[in-house]
Amino acid sequence: MKKLESAAKPPEPAEVTSRQGAAALGPWDIEVKGLWKSFGGAPVLRGLDLRVRAGECLAIVGPNGSGKTTLIKTLATLLRPSAGTVRVGGFDVRAEASEVRRQIGVLCHQSFLYSDLTVGENLQFYARMYGVADPGQRVGEMLRLVGLEERVATLVRALSRGMLQRLALARALLHEPAVLFLDEPDTGLDQRWAGVLRDLVVRRAAQGCTTLLTTHNLERSLDLADQVAVLNGGRIVFAARRDELDVGSLREAYHRYTGAAA
Repeated sequence: MKKLESAAKPPEPAEVTSRQGAAALGPWDIEVKGLWKSFGGAPVLRGLDLRVRAGECLAIVGPNGSGKTTLIKTLATLLRPSAGTVRVGGFDVRAEASEVRRQIGVLCHQSFLYSDLTVGENLQFYARMYGVADPGQRVGEMLRLVGLEERVATLVRALSRGMLQRLALARALLHEPAVLFLDEPDTGLDQRWAGVLRDLVVRRAAQGCTTLLTTHNLERSLDLADQVAVLNGGRIVFAARRDELDVGSLREAYHRYTGAAA
């Protein structure tokens, strides 16, 4: 996708395609057309367009209040669009929300964990909800991946912020979703576990998982994503493939289109 010449021009869709070419791919896994989302008459997302193909990762960066969390929640059926069309895995998020929820994993500022249940009980609960085969084995695998196997009997309310984030990541990946939505997934993670997060996202991408993530960390966006888009004022104002960018050029574009330092 070409870079926008001016932030005042209508934004084009952020469009992620496979390195092997679109002919080798199926339908768009994430397709958003003219998305508006308002709260009390005040628009947060303003006619937003984007598309992401299977197995690709789009990272969205932007200042606080730009609409990143609202976008994630709308894609994940946690918020209802005010206008526009949103399809995930071929399903409409309004008319076919239950179908969308079956195939997505979501990590956002809410952990969706039960504080009065233990680490193990939380994952067992979600494993049953998603119909995971051999839930005991799968829960054990995920706890080892996020380094919480020794905390299986710990109540969630007793976890540190970083541990809670790792458990929420395990919950999001437990059922091996086809599409993954991650809202600032490295929040509360130290350098080691941020590296583990990266490895998990890369591994799922190799297995065909499509990912859309938001982050304030420009370096991490380039490390994880096939394409990076800048969101400002509820619109995509800039997008480019990862191989067209380095940290310096992305930081320059971020400042140019948002007026904020990155």
